[in-house]
Amino acid sequence: MVDTLEPWAHGRPEPLIHGERVWLRPSERTDIPTFVRWFNDAGTTRYLMARAPMSLAGEEKWFDRMLDRQGKDAYHFVICQLDDDRPIGSIGFHDTDHVDGNAAVGVMIGEPELWGQGLGSDAMEALLDFGFGELRLERIWLEVYDFNARARRSYEKCGFVHEGTLRRAIYRRGEYHDVHVMAILRDDRARSKTTAIRS
Repeated sequence: MVDTLEPWAHGRPEPLIHGERVWLRPSERTDIPTFVRWFNDAGTTRYLMARAPMSLAGEEKWFDRMLDRQGKDAYHFVICQLDDDRPIGSIGFHDTDHVDGNAAVGVMIGEPELWGQGLGSDAMEALLDFGFGELRLERIWLEVYDFNARARRSYEKCGFVHEGTLRRAIYRRGEYHDVHVMAILRDDRARSKTTAIRS
């Protein structure tokens, strides 16, 4: 479900997106220290394309760049728990092409004690509804490391399918690893929602 609040920088309404257990709000400057903590946790960054360490100054520069792109080719949100509004992660679209209807998506739960509880999947489901609904995207894609089996299962549960493998594309912890490309199309999403209603 998407509510509308204040306008984006270029005039689009700013969404407030609700899942079943989480809600998504636009990132704020006051979130920067939390982002720095998340992105300097070795357990968390092991699964991300970003590399630690992340300095406060570096994150502030990233935030300013993101703010310039927000609502244009990027849509960055903080994942908050519905029951206490606690920020627990981040999610968003980047490299959004409104002509071709494509966007890349990234998600992370920054609090390790909350991993494996379905909160990332709930956030992803909510963002997919926003992407295919409000943004009218045709294809949403992502990249995931071969050793992140939990994330791959989560993405499959959300309807993503494997499209290809970038062989030995990243170097982590002394080894080269494959990166899998997964995507979901508008039609895939419509079919999965219809199946869910029937079941």
